Amino acid sequence: MPNSPSDRSGARRRIAVQRKGPLLVEGPVEVELEDGSVVTSDRFRVALCTCRRSRRYPWCDTSHRDRA
Repeated sequence: MPNSPSDRSGARRRIAVQRKGPLLVEGPVEVELEDGSVVTSDRFRVALCTCRRSRRYPWCDTSHRDRA
C-alpha cells in the first residue's frame, strides 16, 4: 500500500500505463502476488505484465505481442 507505515522512504514511484502493453514501473520494486508471495527487482525500470501471458509473470516477456 502506498500510504502504509512500512513505506518509510517517502519516494513516489512513476508508473507508465500503455494501452496494449505492460505497466512500466520505476524500480526497484516489490510485487505481492495473489498467493501472498513477494517478488523483487532491483532494476531501474521494470515491465509488469497485464495480460498474464508472460512465462515470467509478473514480469513482462512481450508475450502480448503474439496476439496483439
